[in-house]
Amino acid sequence: MLTNGMRPGFWCECWTQNLEAQEARPALRASFDAYSPPQADRWVAVALRTISPALDPEASDEAWVWLYQGRIATRHALLRGEPCTVAVTHGTTRITWTIRPVLFLPLAHRQGAELPACAYDFKPHASS
Repeated sequence: MLTNGMRPGFWCECWTQNLEAQEARPALRASFDAYSPPQADRWVAVALRTISPALDPEASDEAWVWLYQGRIATRHALLRGEPCTVAVTHGTTRITWTIRPVLFLPLAHRQGAELPACAYDFKPHASS
């Protein structure tokens, strides 16, 4: 059984990258599915508030500038259906949050669903 239709939302990710390592690829650290612009930017805001005491002064300043000024622009962009990026650099590590509008597809589940008749025709082989 499928749930009703596709649901609009936002796919949020947090990536880190070592800026000193040659050919260092970004590493995915976390992801989150949000169903509204406030929920999406709140995920980034909570993360930034949580880590800001551990950041160096410049990175902490970047975080608080976004929290006090950039968050409004991010929310407006999300309301227009535009993707957004928030990033801070702590020492040699770049931390980047991305938020992209998506359509979440319904998932099939078996609760309350009848299996097709052929499912009951299967007989496991007996061990010899």
